[in-house]
Amino acid sequence: MTIQRRTCIIIDDEPIAIRIIQEHLAAFESIECLGGFTHPLKAMEFLGTEKVDLIFLDINMPGLSGIDLLKSLTHKPQIIFTTAYREYAVDAFDLNALDYLVKPIPFERFVKAINKFLEITSEAGSTSDEAQDKDYIVLKSDKKNHKVPFSNIIIIESLDNYINVHTRNKGNLICYESLSGIEQGLPQNDFLRIHRSYIVNVNNIEAFTASYVEISGRKLTIGRNYKEEVARRL
Repeated sequence: MTIQRRTCIIIDDEPIAIRIIQEHLAAFESIECLGGFTHPLKAMEFLGTEKVDLIFLDINMPGLSGIDLLKSLTHKPQIIFTTAYREYAVDAFDLNALDYLVKPIPFERFVKAINKFLEITSEAGSTSDEAQDKDYIVLKSDKKNHKVPFSNIIIIESLDNYINVHTRNKGNLICYESLSGIEQGLPQNDFLRIHRSYIVNVNNIEAFTASYVEISGRKLTIGRNYKEEVARRL
C-alpha cells in the first residue's frame, strides 16, 4: 500500500529541541522532516521556495518570535507550537494552531498531536484536490449528504466541535466538522478566514472596514490575528 507522505520542518533556537522532535518523528514513516532551523529568518527563506504540510514552531526565539513568524506567512501550513511557556496558548490557538506542546514533550503527547495532524490532513487531502475541479462541496447534516455549490455558501461559523454553514438555498447546515477541516477543502480564491470563528465567501461581502465585514445583513468582527491577511485580500 502506498504511504501518503507529509512534509514538515522544525523551527527552534535550541538544537537539542530540534533533535528530540526529529527522534520522535522517526516513529512515523508517513512524515518526512525536511530540516531543522535554529534561525527563524533562515526558515522563512526556505518557506519562500518550499511548501511543507506542518511546522513545529517554537515561540520564544531571538529576532523573531514564532507567533510573529506565523503571522507573516501568506500560505500557512498546519502548526504545532513547541514551547517551554504555557502563557502563549491563547495567542497560539487564536492563530488556529493545530496543537500546543509544552517542553519537555512526552512521546505519548507528541503522538497525540501527530495523530490529530494525520487525521485532519488525510480528510482534507481527499477534498482539497477535488475542490480545484468541482464547484460544490458535500456536507453531512441531519443524517443526509447535502451537495452545496461553493457559490451558495455565505458564512461558515464555528460552534465548538460543529460548524454552522449559512447557505442561500438550504438555510443553515449544522455539520460535525472543525472550521480548520472544512477550510482545507474550500477554493482559496473565494473564501477567507476573518476570525477564528468565521470563514466568509468573499464574493458575498457587501462592505468592510478595518474592524469588520458586512455580509448577509451581519457585521462580523475581523480577528486581530487575521487583519493583515484580510486587508491584503480585500
